[in-house]
Amino acid sequence: MRVLVVDDDNLHLLILRKIFEKSQDTVVVAHNGIEAIEELRKDPNFNVILTDIMMPEMDGLELLGRIKSDLKTQSIPVIGFTAGDVEYYRRKSLIPFDVLVPKPMDFWDLHLLAKKKALTNLN
Repeated sequence: MRVLVVDDDNLHLLILRKIFEKSQDTVVVAHNGIEAIEELRKDPNFNVILTDIMMPEMDGLELLGRIKSDLKTQSIPVIGFTAGDVEYYRRKSLIPFDVLVPKPMDFWDLHLLAKKKALTNLN
């Protein structure tokens, strides 16, 4: 599985990378939405995208909008996570996340959720 993880918190990126790599997944990291878009332009073949909402330069809501409006990436499941109010972001987002979860979260649960969404998307 090929995963794009987007977060401005280096510790979260490190933990998620290690967890996914333990199950032989390929992980690409980005520190904000702008870097994520650059990675998607290089190669849009990701099975799932995990993104924080509150990030500098381009937040997760704008990133979600760009992903879902691009024919090359719109079918990729996007899992959002935030330390903010999940219900607020559900209402604020014009396009719904495939899944939106609150921080703090169990990273292993997030890993299992990503695997499930990626497999569901293949069928």
